[in-house]
Amino acid sequence: MDETEEKIKKEKKPPRGLFKVMPVASFVFFAVGAVAAAIHAAFYLSAPFADWFNGTVSAALRFVLAKITSLYPASFAELMFLCVPVILFLVLRAIWRYADRVKRGFLRSLFAVLSAAALMYSLFVFDFAAGYRTTKLPDRMGFETAETDARTLYDVTLTVIERVNAEVGDDSVRFYESGSSALLLSHDECTSKIADAYDTVSEAYPFILSFRAPVKRLLVSPVMTYTHISGVYSFFTGEANLNTNYPDFVNVYSMAHEMAHQRGIAREDEANFTAYLVLIHSDEPYHRYCGYLNMYEYLSDALWSASKDLYRDAAAKLDPRITQELRAYSEFFAKYRNSAASKVTEKVNDNYLRIQGTEGTKSYGMVVDLAIAYHLAGN
Repeated sequence: MDETEEKIKKEKKPPRGLFKVMPVASFVFFAVGAVAAAIHAAFYLSAPFADWFNGTVSAALRFVLAKITSLYPASFAELMFLCVPVILFLVLRAIWRYADRVKRGFLRSLFAVLSAAALMYSLFVFDFAAGYRTTKLPDRMGFETAETDARTLYDVTLTVIERVNAEVGDDSVRFYESGSSALLLSHDECTSKIADAYDTVSEAYPFILSFRAPVKRLLVSPVMTYTHISGVYSFFTGEANLNTNYPDFVNVYSMAHEMAHQRGIAREDEANFTAYLVLIHSDEPYHRYCGYLNMYEYLSDALWSASKDLYRDAAAKLDPRITQELRAYSEFFAKYRNSAASKVTEKVNDNYLRIQGTEGTKSYGMVVDLAIAYHLAGN
């Protein structure tokens, strides 16, 4: 055996100890996962630390991911989701072949799969998890939430009704013959206008970050509507994704909501309120209309539960065009309302949100408490 052959043999020595069953890359990913778990625990122990992490490390990562995926015009997250069956097939086939060819191949493959899961968990922690443990939005904005009675809820509902009526009063909002309002901007123009409004709000509340990134339109929107999901933020791609099958006034609000997630507002009630705050500070009349109308829906649902008489009195004060808008929406949503898919997705989403320390899907409606506190503070 010459020196070259002997050198090659030495370089190809089999791995020893732990690395006999665990690829080196898997060990690295598990180590990263352990660090992420420690940081995740720190979020629960210290809201100020979560505030700092969310506004620095996570903000930078979300920004980079959003900019990278913006190079692809469609939703990269949707593409990956649609490719899941193919990816699973290829992974399972690779594991089968590797296990059959290499000693301890199955065990090494198992570690590889588990380490990939650890890497995804780490990405979630570094990107988005801090947002669930930050200081609550009212404290950061300088107002307090508290339980209110039906009369207070009614008064705030009237305030929002007055403002949404004012937006249609000068005919700046157009309506289709069906009764639904019309967004006269293109999708990209709408996104840009909402980003402008984020710039405005960010000046008053710097923790609400502002940057430019597209909102991706989902190809599966018509099917997705059966799940009652109007949009989704993909933390592993940094994309705000929109279900475009909903009426325009819902789409605009959903865009602002998912853009809030993209900027680190993780809790659902806070993302809802941020969307409202941003839209009503827009210089686009239709955006203000969408903000007030969506908030009216949340407030009126709560008012109906508190006092049906006060609800009827408030609803009677809506501009007839807005009443027709809501009627058209009810007709649109009728075929999706009781779908089996929505029950499954709601249960999954509820469990996910509870794991993150929130009130589950109930937290979507808690935006009412934030809106009441905001308007009682004189806004």
